[in-house]
Amino acid sequence: MRSIAVDVLLFAGVALLLLCALGVLAMGSAFDRLHYASAAGWGAALIAVAILVRESLSLIADKALLSAAILVVCGPVLAHATARAGRIRERGAWNPEPPGRGSPEPAGREEETGS
Repeated sequence: MRSIAVDVLLFAGVALLLLCALGVLAMGSAFDRLHYASAAGWGAALIAVAILVRESLSLIADKALLSAAILVVCGPVLAHATARAGRIRERGAWNPEPPGRGSPEPAGREEETGS
C-alpha cells in the first residue's frame, strides 16, 4: 500500500513538473511563462511528500520537505518580483504621476468652474 502511494505521488509530481516545463516552452511572452515557472514548486512538494511516505521522518525526508517548502514559498515571490521588474522596464515607472504634477487629469474628472 505504501509503495502505491509513493508511486502515485511521484507520478503526479513529475507530471506536474513536465506540464510546467511545457507551459514555459509554449508560452510567448515572459509574463505568461512566469505563471508556469512559479507553479513548479508544487511538483517538488509532491515529490518531497513521496520521499516522506517512503522514508518516514528521516534526515532525507526533512531535507526534501525543507527544499519543497522553500520552492513553494519563494517561487511565487520571485515570479512577482520578476514580473514587476519586467513591467517597470517595459512601461516605465510603476506608479504613474498623480494628477496636478504635470500630467493631465484622468478622463471624467474635469474641474467645474462656477459662474
